[in-house]
Amino acid sequence: MSYQSETQHQIAQNSKRPAIIFGAICLAVVAAMAIDTTVVRIGSEQDVRQQGFSPEQFGAETFPEVRTFVQERAVDAKTLFVEAVADKKAAGEKYGVMAGIAPVMPVTFTGVVGEGKSGTFYVAIEGMEDAKVRVQTGPAVNGTELRDAMGTISFGDFTNQIEYQNAGSGINNAMKAEVLADLDRENLTGKTIEVTGVFTMLSAKNWLVTPVELSVQ
Repeated sequence: MSYQSETQHQIAQNSKRPAIIFGAICLAVVAAMAIDTTVVRIGSEQDVRQQGFSPEQFGAETFPEVRTFVQERAVDAKTLFVEAVADKKAAGEKYGVMAGIAPVMPVTFTGVVGEGKSGTFYVAIEGMEDAKVRVQTGPAVNGTELRDAMGTISFGDFTNQIEYQNAGSGINNAMKAEVLADLDRENLTGKTIEVTGVFTMLSAKNWLVTPVELSVQ
């Protein structure tokens, strides 16, 4: 082989060397990724964690606990009304759970449905003629009373404020699905209903109740 041919051969070999090295590096990276890859089955606990926070799942899992808590601690509305009018702070400390500036109160009552707007109805309760009691029946249910009713769900349980708010919406939606889905709102006025639920006691005489139970008699 001539000196010129040998030189050309050497140059060709040298030009191939970076491509070979690059290919080897790529193979090594792919192999490392394969070793580090975990197969996650759809629907598994690990899959749920990777998907992030689910308000729907949180609500479905949490609402039964909230409902039981409220049912066990619900105070007769007339008893609560009399005590709250006499001393709102004392009644709040006795029966409620503090949430921000006011307590969330568990209550139960039977009353006659009056006029309503956007799914929120006034309810006339015997012995509480001075009170204004309203009940949310959907389709929109506002507020975070169900989330705050037990006093065990806090901002620190979540990644950020959005998740914390969505947790409340998730519980509200679970309640609607279980309690209000079959309610005939169009023909509710004039009917007698039995309600167990919660409200934020900003006023001793003005309640907006979010139900955990509602039945039409």
